[in-house]
Amino acid sequence: MSSRLFGVDFPSPIGLAAGLDKNAEAVKGFSSIGFGFMEVGTVTPLAQPGNPKPRLFRLPSDEALINRMGFNNLGAEEMAKRLAALKFRPVPIGVNIGKNKATPNEEAHLDYKKCIAALYPYADFFVVNISSPNTPDLRNLQHGNELALLLEAVMAEMKSQAEHFGAEKAVLVKIAPDVSPQELEYMVNTIARSGVSGVIATNTTLARDGLSHAHAGETGGLSGKPLQKKSTEIISQIYMQTDGKLPIIGSGGIFTAEDAYEKIKAGASLVEIYTALIYEGPEINRKLHRQLGELLRKDGYRHISEAVGADHR
Repeated sequence: MSSRLFGVDFPSPIGLAAGLDKNAEAVKGFSSIGFGFMEVGTVTPLAQPGNPKPRLFRLPSDEALINRMGFNNLGAEEMAKRLAALKFRPVPIGVNIGKNKATPNEEAHLDYKKCIAALYPYADFFVVNISSPNTPDLRNLQHGNELALLLEAVMAEMKSQAEHFGAEKAVLVKIAPDVSPQELEYMVNTIARSGVSGVIATNTTLARDGLSHAHAGETGGLSGKPLQKKSTEIISQIYMQTDGKLPIIGSGGIFTAEDAYEKIKAGASLVEIYTALIYEGPEINRKLHRQLGELLRKDGYRHISEAVGADHR
């Protein structure tokens, strides 16, 4: 079940999505419960408080969460100190980066560059978050010329840091599920041309279809079961559009090994969970790992890489 992707060795295909360990405070703990990798953040150049509380809501009847956290974090320098102090790293760490709320979109590229510069030595890979629904206008960076210009600046900074430290690192883009097929096609073309290493599909959704819980009307991004089908469809479109050449980390509504396997067969090389961990607890990792292995063997696959994109063959 181990795999190597964009120059990084992953002991398991199941990782922790960004948003739970925003300040790299619990890397040791999360690394010890069976994750094959984890993201920390989203981190911004300067510390910011995020949105007023309450800002996180459970919807148990829908197996979902709604959050409007707003990139609350202690800033890139504080995260750098914490990651630098780690004596042992059992799993790869992805640093998820964003822009400060006060930074206008025209200057957003400067915030992403600052995060990369501050954290380059401590990340195994970076994730450019342009898809949170809780920072005003952030999702506009996914479209038009803004995306191309942002990724050009990000890649230039990654190259500069690689030359300085003598080590190249991967950078991925995390995208939203709330896009039309045409918008997604344009976005993926731009991402593929930019030279980034892959995509994470997807972030939370603004859609509220089929929810039954009283919190359904809360503002924010919805994660969990209701996102499962949509995120898998987006993974499938990305895989088909790129002929499987752009690595995908699948995220959205994974609660069972079957859910994870569905995303892998749609085109994801790795998967991430968040909401399921909140509801099921830390045992879910080892259960998913064991049962996913059984599903692969049942279908005659000797390695997980053989199952990636199987739905398209």
